[in-house]
Amino acid sequence: MVAAKRVFSSKGFGKTTMEDIAKEAELSPGTLYLYFKNKDELFSSLSLRVLQYLNIRLSQAVDMAEDLNAEQKIEKLKEAMYDVYKFDPMMLINMFHLQSSETLRNLSEDLLADIKELSRTSLKTTAGLFEDGVREGVFVDIHPAAVADIIWSLFMGIVLWEESKKVIDDRKDYLEDTLDIAFGVLATGVAKR
Repeated sequence: MVAAKRVFSSKGFGKTTMEDIAKEAELSPGTLYLYFKNKDELFSSLSLRVLQYLNIRLSQAVDMAEDLNAEQKIEKLKEAMYDVYKFDPMMLINMFHLQSSETLRNLSEDLLADIKELSRTSLKTTAGLFEDGVREGVFVDIHPAAVADIIWSLFMGIVLWEESKKVIDDRKDYLEDTLDIAFGVLATGVAKR
């Protein structure tokens, strides 16, 4: 897995081959295929770490948010998501591409089940934060699962957009600032007046 991450980082997903990874891991390609049926599955296995960390951070954010007001809860959620980005930016970005591609159809049932379960858990945790806010009367009564989907889409879109701007000019690193603004707008939109 470490060797695969190194090769994917240096060559990119498209140019990496299973043979490259086997060579880096000092294994024969045949041995690598005993563990992973293809490059998509190996790459997706790396994404599981990001999803696991996301769930840990979201859980912590929700636990810390019990005694906080609405704006503070959204701030904790934003901090958790930014921490996930900082944990492994390359794998997070690649996970976003993975989730929006045909790659998911090429995975083993077990790996796909793990990805689905971790994704559901993260969305459920995020939705729970908004359910609490609706119940407490601090958030408008809108569907919490839809809000969770919107937050995930917002996060994904901002990360991908800001990363693409860094390719053009690597001095442009506005991800944290943009997330601050986006979550501020979100907090204003869901707060009861």
